[in-house]
Amino acid sequence: MGTRKTATAKSEQQDLSLSEQPDSYFRKSRFSALGSDFYSEVSPTPLTAPFWVSCNTSAARLIGASPKELFGEQGLLLFSGNREIPGIKPIAMLYSGHQFGVYVPQLGDGRALLLGEAQGSEKNMEIQIKGAGQTPYSRGADGRAVLRSNIREYLCSEAMHALGIPTTRALCITASHDPVYREEKETAAILTRLSPSHVRFGHFELFYYRQQPHLSLHLANFIISHYYPELQHEPKRLMSWLKQVGIRTARLIAKWQSVGFTHGVLNTDNMSILGLTLDYGPFGFMDSYQHNFVCNHTDTHGRYAFSQQPRIGLWNLHALVQSLSFHLTQDETLEILETYTPVFEETWLGIMRAKLGLMTVQPDDETLILDLLDLLDRNRIDYTRFMRQLSRFNSSAQPHDNSALRDTFPDRDSFDAWANRYARRLSQENSHPVERALHMNQVNPKYILRNYLADLAIQQARQGDFSEIDRLLALLQHPYDEQPDNGHYADLPPEWASSLDLSCSS
Repeated sequence: MGTRKTATAKSEQQDLSLSEQPDSYFRKSRFSALGSDFYSEVSPTPLTAPFWVSCNTSAARLIGASPKELFGEQGLLLFSGNREIPGIKPIAMLYSGHQFGVYVPQLGDGRALLLGEAQGSEKNMEIQIKGAGQTPYSRGADGRAVLRSNIREYLCSEAMHALGIPTTRALCITASHDPVYREEKETAAILTRLSPSHVRFGHFELFYYRQQPHLSLHLANFIISHYYPELQHEPKRLMSWLKQVGIRTARLIAKWQSVGFTHGVLNTDNMSILGLTLDYGPFGFMDSYQHNFVCNHTDTHGRYAFSQQPRIGLWNLHALVQSLSFHLTQDETLEILETYTPVFEETWLGIMRAKLGLMTVQPDDETLILDLLDLLDRNRIDYTRFMRQLSRFNSSAQPHDNSALRDTFPDRDSFDAWANRYARRLSQENSHPVERALHMNQVNPKYILRNYLADLAIQQARQGDFSEIDRLLALLQHPYDEQPDNGHYADLPPEWASSLDLSCSS
């Protein structure tokens, strides 16, 4: 991991060892059977003299692959766009979507290609390379991704998985010295990611606005058959399926809110039909808690602020349901949409109770939790550190005896008032401090991918040192463990971290 290996261009492939041959793991994707209305066949644009940046052995095992074979010379060529799997043509998916609330008639994979599919021990996984060059859907862009953005997605998708949040997975990063121009001159990289499906809400919107309802229904039947097979024989299976998509989406966003994660670009084309976190761009885990935290500096109106994510999830679900409205009654449409909010609220409240160590359900729990978040917001308290330290709260002491927590608040009187209420709530269920701390530390991570940590890894990588990427990957795969040798990764961020800007190119 993190060792640079170079590879030659296509003309020299025959000189490479055939003992490292990953092709046997891959087959043609099931999505390709849908036909040319849904995608275009495209050959990737090769990276020049590619090299490995990082390889994720955990993700390799997910598809039942041998890391030695997958991450050998042939794999390097495959995942850098220098070769194709014999008999399988890469495809770029076609879709549309609402971007910042405005419908864009055609989007599609402008820089990503689906190489094929692998059959893992539990499920089939699509293999997609991101940054593989221009496609018919690039809209004049170069189709490349830069090293910076791919490092961020690589680390965050694996961090989210370890936090128990549904997500696409990251297999590896390959790179080269090919120049790419964004806000400044950068270098090209390709991220290989895994997902059971990369189908988005925007896939269905495309056919709605093109007035091709037969194609939206064809795609819906495909998704139900392969990814929701338990619904195939439901009498109202389309409605039942959309309700399940809404449930998965609601639960996903509730989990985001519980860890302080902001996606940044919740367009409908970035919403997974499977309820996965998809397309990591200007994401951000909050440092100090802010209700209206905006991680994307191009989101000038705060449409995708942290506090707005639950509402936007419902808005996007409405766009999806509308795209299939040719096949639904008005009553069915309302029933689907009415499922979302109760599921979100129940999921979020359940997670937050667990984060506070509350084992029973009491009527005032939501008020206690919301008042805490208001308190954190007013005092700009580091969210992750506070929730982790709360496991050491002494419910039998006077508030000032919980000094490690209390002293972080400029407004100590407000903390004392809340702490008294929290202590009384814990006493109602005879909470045992040791057991409570154990449970709380299983749901309150010590380590998250703070933006400044990702930035440090990126700066080192630009100098040719990829060791910090691998170090962070290993750390973030165990976010709830103490990891004494890595405790400094849980420290408060330095002052300069607040000046980091993220945009849609991040």
